Amino acid sequence: MNEFIYCANCGQKLPSESKFCHYCGAKVVRVAEAPQPKTIVQTSKPAQKSLIDSATETLNGWTGEQKRVPIHLKRMFSEVFNSHTEQEAESLFIAGTAQTTPTLTEVSDSPVKPWLFSRVLASFVIAVAILVGSFYLLNGEKMYVGLIAVSALAVPFSLLIMFFEINTFKNISVFKITKIFMVGGVASLLVSLFLYEFVDVSKLTILTAVIIAVVEETGKLIMIAYYINRIDTKFVLNGLLIGAAIGAGFATFETAGYAGDMGLSVLLIRSVGALGTHTMWCAMVGAALGLAKGSARLSSATFEDGRFIRFFVIAIALHALWDAPVGFDYEKMVLLIVIAWVVVLVLINAGLREVRTLKQVSVDQPSHN
Repeated sequence: MNEFIYCANCGQKLPSESKFCHYCGAKVVRVAEAPQPKTIVQTSKPAQKSLIDSATETLNGWTGEQKRVPIHLKRMFSEVFNSHTEQEAESLFIAGTAQTTPTLTEVSDSPVKPWLFSRVLASFVIAVAILVGSFYLLNGEKMYVGLIAVSALAVPFSLLIMFFEINTFKNISVFKITKIFMVGGVASLLVSLFLYEFVDVSKLTILTAVIIAVVEETGKLIMIAYYINRIDTKFVLNGLLIGAAIGAGFATFETAGYAGDMGLSVLLIRSVGALGTHTMWCAMVGAALGLAKGSARLSSATFEDGRFIRFFVIAIALHALWDAPVGFDYEKMVLLIVIAWVVVLVLINAGLREVRTLKQVSVDQPSHN
C-alpha cells in the first residue's frame, strides 16, 4: 500500500518519499525534521504603581509600615446609605463614659464605617435651608446671625462627628469632645492672634501665606498638645479626634468671623473648603502627635520625632498652598482637599494597625493570678 503525506504549504497529497512538492515546489518537512518551537520565557513586568499607591506607601512608611494603603471610600462610607435607627445613633453618642468605654479586647480593629456624621450634616442642611428661606423670602433680618452660625458650624462639626465615630477606642465622650471643640477652638484662635503680633501679614503673598500657615498651625498645635497631655491619650485615633476637635472649632469661629465682615457669599466657599482644611489639617497633626507620643508622657522628644515633624510640615504646606495667591483656585482647592483626605486615611490605617498590635500583645502576654 502506498503511503502518502501532505504538503504543509499547499495541502496537496504526495507520495511519502517526496522531498519536494510536485505542485508548489516547497520542500517537504516531515515530523521528525520539523523545527521545534522555541520556548519563549514570559518575563512579567512589575506592576506600575499609581500616584496614589506611591503616595500612600511613602506616607505609611512614615508611620512605621512599608506598605501601600488601599483607598476604599465606597466601602468606608457604605453605611451612610443604609437605614439606621435612633437607638443606634444614641448608642454611639453615649460612648466614652466610664460606663460605656469598652475594654481593649472589645475594641474593633475592623475597617471603620462612619455614618452618623451624615445624619448630623443633613440636619444642618435642613436648618440652613429654613434660615435661608426665612432671611430671603420673609425678610427675616433677625435670622442673619443664626444663618452665619449654623452655616459655619455645619461641615466642621459634621466632620468632627465622623472622627468621633472613627475613634474605635470609644474612650472620649461627646461631652468632652464638645468642650475641646468650643474652648480649644476659641483658644487656638486667640493663640494665633497673639502670634500674629510678631509678624506682618498685611499683604497676601506666597511668603506671607507660609507665615500665616506656620502661625495658625502652631497656634492650633499648642492647644492640641495641651489636651493630649491633659487627657493623657496614648493612641493615634485619640490624637486624630482631639486634633479634629481643635481644627473644627477653629474653622467654625474663623468662618463666622469672615462672614460677619464679608457677608454671606463667603459662607458657601468656606463651607465647601472646610471638607479639607482646618479640621483635616489638625486631625493629621493630632494623629501624628499621638503616633510620636505613644504611651509615654508628652515631652520635647515627642516634637522632635520625625514622624510628628513630617506630618506637621504637610499640614503647614497644605495650609500655605491653600492661602497662596496662585491661579486655578478651584482646581487647587479640589487637589488640596484630596491630598488632605489621603494623608488622614493613611493615619486612620495606622491607628487601626495600632489597635491590632495592642490586642495581639494583650493576648500574647501571660496572665498572672
